[in-house]
Amino acid sequence: MQHEITAAQPLLDEKGNLREAGYCKKLLPIYRRRDIKAGAMRIKEWDYYLINNGHFAVALTIDDNSYMGLDSISLLNFDEGWEKTKSPMRAFPMGKTGLPESSETGDVSISGKGYHLSFRHEGADRVLDFHMEDFLDGAAIDGRIRLTDEPEESMVICTPFPKAGHFYYNQKINCLRASGTVTAAGRSYTFDPADSFAVLDWGRGVWTYHNTWYWGSASGQVDGVPFGWNIGYGFGDTSAASENMLFYGGKAHKLSQVTFHIPQKDGRDDFLAPWTFTSDDGRFEMAFTPVLDRAACTDVKLIKSDQHQVFGRFTGTATLDDGTVIRVEDFPGFAEKVENKW
Repeated sequence: MQHEITAAQPLLDEKGNLREAGYCKKLLPIYRRRDIKAGAMRIKEWDYYLINNGHFAVALTIDDNSYMGLDSISLLNFDEGWEKTKSPMRAFPMGKTGLPESSETGDVSISGKGYHLSFRHEGADRVLDFHMEDFLDGAAIDGRIRLTDEPEESMVICTPFPKAGHFYYNQKINCLRASGTVTAAGRSYTFDPADSFAVLDWGRGVWTYHNTWYWGSASGQVDGVPFGWNIGYGFGDTSAASENMLFYGGKAHKLSQVTFHIPQKDGRDDFLAPWTFTSDDGRFEMAFTPVLDRAACTDVKLIKSDQHQVFGRFTGTATLDDGTVIRVEDFPGFAEKVENKW
């Protein structure tokens, strides 16, 4: 079952539960932080951008998890096989970060010791500015990236958790064209909108304590037409709708269920061996060749985050709603497995 939400209304009812579970192709439900009835320490809000051209990438996060804020910059070089991530934390921001209640309007900026990030709207464009001291080999990282050509449709999902007052409201905007330059340790990395694309992961919600999720995303073009996808599962009750969706020429095409097949070695996930992806309706069938595992694990007993965001290239087929089969080969993207106790 894939239930589509078609009307704008407040996201939450008077008890703080989702009014309607399901998916939509635009940001129709209206999120208001003041409507949340669950404990303030459980509210989680974030904006995450990934900009990728298949050779190098930058990831930027501003995150407010109520009891902890996290501001992160990653620089990844796939041709040379390395990445660098720094993620300063803030204690008990409790919503003071000021993340907007809509992805369509509102800006956010954050500063700390030796760094700042800002995500703002300039007309129809999005502009990302960032700086962090002592980022790579003792040198700073600086960048400004402009995102343009925002597609008409995106993936929006309203997912309840079994616990009252808990929910996940999420939008993924794929296939944003990116331009700009990042400098770090005496080198420049320039994104050309002809081959550089971004995804926005905009998340708001009240999460339960222990979750393991799977997420995959890719953005690029096929024969000059912007194409990409969002796939994932592992959080909340997704019986009303999955978050699996294709994007072609600015339009969204809903998929049913997609399964990640991570290879095993000695009883453990072997993240850098080839993966496969299959779907219950045959509309998403991919092989995935990993290039780089951006792995990070923080475990302080009550709080744990074990992340494997694996970048690589996809080869296979995806089928649009009208039956058109899109074939990709060595298409850049990522797939991840993340366990959080938070």
